[in-house]
Amino acid sequence: MVDFDNSYARLPDRFFSKVDPDPVPQPEIILFNAELAKTLGLSDWSERADILAGNSIPEGAEPLAQVYAAHQFGGWVPRLGDGRAILLGEVATSNGRFDIQLKGAGRTPYSRNGDGRNWLGPVLREYIVSEFMAAMDVPTTRALAATATGAKVQREVSYPGGVVTRVAASHIRVGTFQYFSARQDVEAVRILVDHVRRRHFPQAKTTLDVYDAIIAAQAKLIAKWMGLGFVHGVMNTDNMAVSGETIDYGPCAFVDGYASNAVFSSIDRQGRYAFDQQSNIAGWNLAQLGSCFVPLLQEELGSQEAAIEMLSQSLNQFPDLFQSAWKSVFAAKLGISQPTEQDLELAQSLLTLMEKQSVDFTNVFAGLSSGAARDQFINATEFDHWHDLWQKRIKDLADAKEVMQAANPKIIPRTHRLEQAIQAAIAGDFKPAQRLAKALSQPRILSPDDIDLTKAPTPDEVVPQTFCGT
Repeated sequence: MVDFDNSYARLPDRFFSKVDPDPVPQPEIILFNAELAKTLGLSDWSERADILAGNSIPEGAEPLAQVYAAHQFGGWVPRLGDGRAILLGEVATSNGRFDIQLKGAGRTPYSRNGDGRNWLGPVLREYIVSEFMAAMDVPTTRALAATATGAKVQREVSYPGGVVTRVAASHIRVGTFQYFSARQDVEAVRILVDHVRRRHFPQAKTTLDVYDAIIAAQAKLIAKWMGLGFVHGVMNTDNMAVSGETIDYGPCAFVDGYASNAVFSSIDRQGRYAFDQQSNIAGWNLAQLGSCFVPLLQEELGSQEAAIEMLSQSLNQFPDLFQSAWKSVFAAKLGISQPTEQDLELAQSLLTLMEKQSVDFTNVFAGLSSGAARDQFINATEFDHWHDLWQKRIKDLADAKEVMQAANPKIIPRTHRLEQAIQAAIAGDFKPAQRLAKALSQPRILSPDDIDLTKAPTPDEVVPQTFCGT
């Protein structure tokens, strides 16, 4: 078994509550990530459904639930925490330190009125989508396993239960800082800053350095989301990891027919977290984080006014950092490895045309390297004009194809396919989910057997809303 080394458990008691997972009646592994397990030294867990469901505690683990607060859809909630997730501990590898967490493992002191459980829908969604994101080089939490519990979970109706074993660089969120800041616990904020510096940003020397590093990581992350047509759906401050990883895949979705203001989450009734609002919301969340750092910087600089000014200057860099990252992401999608400012207009003009005709986001970009993009457009004449401009820009098509094929997936976790796999799993058939997971683990490569996975939903297959599962 792997050796745990649990740095978060060594923080003061007010950072968490110790709690063991609740046992389940009949654990069964549905999906197991053998490649990830190998890097973590956990290959022998492939036969340990008891550990992956929470029935057994591995040696060296120190199970706990983390406390945090949040702005949820702009409203302040002073105390949240892991209501259905239990951190077993941390493993140190040659690639870094990683949390091993069971999501859906039972009630914790932060469950409030929840049952602490997950049902198979969110479990499979998180496994499949997070592993696709990792395969596309998007910073993200990972999924080690999806495990059925043999128990029923009551939501609108009764569903089969499940647990996803989540792996992350850490589970520290903007809301973690907010929890202590709201209590004016400056010592705890300082401890947390030092912990984050050691764990994620060892090059940082000051509090401001840590803030700058978090801002830069988020700018790159959101740009990568945009490049895949990814809509997170619930960008509350407790769902923003300071490590710069994508965390919590509840009501997420990917855009099919391109719409810049796409919204899928059933609880995002005002479009706060729409596709084109994600960078703005990331900036808003980072502003909340910056306010947590004011007392620390005030001590370092001797003035609250100076502290606010320095933090504001850092935050004001975010739009330019995001724009630069967006330019690089979309230039690569067009086969351009050294983008210029003019390439922003080239990319944006294609998106405008795509939105006008509501063509499929993924298939247009994937089709650029194969010559099939034109087929996506009803009025191809408009596309032809853009295509002429693009060809003049890229010059060497062979080099451009290599760049495009690395940047553009051929298949994505389309919501209707996820829903089909989930419905099959509810009925006891895990093969569709296993097929999706396998295909999406190499999304740049298309097997002839998986061509159907590239197709946009037909009108009767469209899933207009997604749900958190809580």
